[in-house]
Amino acid sequence: MIKADRDEFLEQGFVILREVIPPGDLERMRRCHELLVERQREVWAREAKPDDPPGGVWETSNQPRLHINGMGAEHDRETAPAIELWLHENTQGVSSHLLAEEDAANTEMMMMCNPVSDRGPAAWHRDFYPPLNAPLMAYAGDILENGPRYVQWNIPLYDDDVLWVIPGSHVRPNTGEENASMAANPRAPVPGGVRTRLNAGDGVAYILPILHWGSNYSTKMRRTVHGGFARLTQWDDTRWMEHLSPAAQETCSRWHRRSRGYIDSAEAAFRAVMARDEAAFRGALEELHPDRGDKGIVKSAICLSKTARHIYNQRCRNPGELTATEKTRMQMVHPMTLQWGLPLGERFTPEEAGLLWRRFEPVDEVMQGEEETVLPGFQGRETRYLFEEVPAAMTVENWFASWDSARLG
Repeated sequence: MIKADRDEFLEQGFVILREVIPPGDLERMRRCHELLVERQREVWAREAKPDDPPGGVWETSNQPRLHINGMGAEHDRETAPAIELWLHENTQGVSSHLLAEEDAANTEMMMMCNPVSDRGPAAWHRDFYPPLNAPLMAYAGDILENGPRYVQWNIPLYDDDVLWVIPGSHVRPNTGEENASMAANPRAPVPGGVRTRLNAGDGVAYILPILHWGSNYSTKMRRTVHGGFARLTQWDDTRWMEHLSPAAQETCSRWHRRSRGYIDSAEAAFRAVMARDEAAFRGALEELHPDRGDKGIVKSAICLSKTARHIYNQRCRNPGELTATEKTRMQMVHPMTLQWGLPLGERFTPEEAGLLWRRFEPVDEVMQGEEETVLPGFQGRETRYLFEEVPAAMTVENWFASWDSARLG
C-alpha cells in the first residue's frame, strides 16, 4: 500500500498520491474502462430522446460520466478490473487510513470523461447544497471534532491537471477575497488555488466540502476515475458482483450486508426521538458513526431533519400537493447525509411520520433565514436555508430539550 500523510490530508483537505495505479496495470485499466465507455454510449444512444443529438446525453454533457456500478452498467470478466481497482490497498486501504475507519466502504464508482466539444471551465463550488444537508460549518465542526466522514478520489488514466483546490477551505467559510474573486468571475483562478497536476495513475484524495474547480472541460482525452469511500454506503444494483474474483465478491458482499443494517439504525434513531429517549438516540448514532461528539450530533440532527421532512411528505401529504422537487428529494438515497429514500419512510405510519416531523420541525425552522440568498462557491439556487453558519440556538442540549417544548432555545 502506498503511504498517505493523514496529517497533511486533515490540514490541507487533500493529498496527492503517486502511482495509485501501478504502472504495469495502467494499460489494462485503460482497456477495461474504455470498453465500459463504449457500452454506456451505446445504451445512451438507444435511449436518446427525439430532440437529442445522435448519441444522446453523452453528446450534450459538459462532463460525460461513466457509471461503473450503477445505471445499468454492463459488466463481464473483461471489465471487472474497473471495479476491483476500488478494492486495491492503494484505494480502499488508503481511504480506510485517511478516514480512520477499519473497513471503509466504496460509495460510488464513476469516471469523468472529456466532452465531444470544448466547454471551457466550470464554476468554483463546494459539493453540497444546504436544503439537502447542512451548513458548511456543521460539516467543518464535525470534521475538526471527529475527522472526515467521506473521502473522494480522482485517479486519471491519462495525465490530468483539470482539478484545482483551495487548501484548508474544507473547514472554514469563504474568505472575502475568495467571494470577491468568484463574484467577479466564478470560472477563473481564485487567489490561493492550487492546481493538482496528476500523471496517469496518480491520485488525489480530498475532503468534501473543499472549495474546488474543474478548470477546463476540453476535447483533450480525459478518463479520470472518480468516486469515494465512507463508513456508510448503499448499492441498489449489485449484479456486477458476480463477475469479480471470489475475494472481491466477499468484500463487496460484506459492505452490502453492512449497508443494509444502517437503515435499521436510522429507523432506531428516529424512533428514539419519537420516544424522547436520548440514550437510545445516541446509541443509534453510535452504530452509524462511532465516537460522534456534540458537533457531529448537531450535524446529524440537521441532516435527519431533512429526512424527517421527506418521510412526512411521503406518508402524510397528498402526492398531488407535492412539488417535483419534493418528490425527487423524498426518493433520494444518500446515506452519507442520512437519507434512505422511500424504503425508510415505509417503516412509519402516517401518525408516526407526523410525530417525527413535529420533533424535527424546530431544527428545520432555525436553519432558515428571513430571506432567500445564495453565496459564491456553493451549488444550487437561492434558498432560505443557511449556507455557512450554524445558529447559536442549534446545540445538542437545546435540541434534546425541544422534544418537550417544540422549540429551540
